[in-house]
Amino acid sequence: MANTPALNKVKVPKIFILLGAPGSGKGTQAKKLAGEYRIPQISTGDLFREHMTNDTELGKIAKSYIQEGHLVPDDLVLNMLRHRIARPDCKEGFLLDGVPRTMFQAKAMDNILDPKMQVVCLCFDVPDSVIVKRAEGRMICKSCNTIYNRDISPPKVPGVCDKCGGGVYQRTDDAPEVVKERLKVYHELTQPLLAYYEKKGFLTHFNGNQSPDVVHDELKKFIDAL
Repeated sequence: MANTPALNKVKVPKIFILLGAPGSGKGTQAKKLAGEYRIPQISTGDLFREHMTNDTELGKIAKSYIQEGHLVPDDLVLNMLRHRIARPDCKEGFLLDGVPRTMFQAKAMDNILDPKMQVVCLCFDVPDSVIVKRAEGRMICKSCNTIYNRDISPPKVPGVCDKCGGGVYQRTDDAPEVVKERLKVYHELTQPLLAYYEKKGFLTHFNGNQSPDVVHDELKKFIDAL
């Protein structure tokens, strides 16, 4: 780890916002970047799980929505995010994966993010047809949530996670009909954020229709040049 770059060597701490359709590779790249640059990776799923595990008041409210199959309200998501980024480990920068998802969240975040930090939006462009095919082969570790793909990046031993030895399985929400519905929601609610951040001069596009290693190399070159 001695040669791993750290963002605290850069003059201005940065907030990285990863954008792209579900299945475009955000989660995979988020984990890699967080490790490379030693900054926290913050996702809505992690926020929900942490608060529900700790049985906080916010977690109890979120759980009631999730158990009934409803989306967690924007105000609740933003409240959890506000608490998370106030922690000391976010002082030198952090990475947002899966938030903001809506224009309301994006505009509200403008008021809670530290104006002294540089916002950098990384958008992964992948055709819908490719995303649906990827989902057919996507697998995830039950223990550490490492993501694999049966066709592109399978575990070395079938069904066993390379990192922790946990069981690797395919999620039911990766079924083609579910993925297509998620893509529809993305295009309606989240895709408008691209124009919003592009107008602010924050957005950079990356070709996500490449191997994860190639995409990661391109991201590193871009970030290191900031």
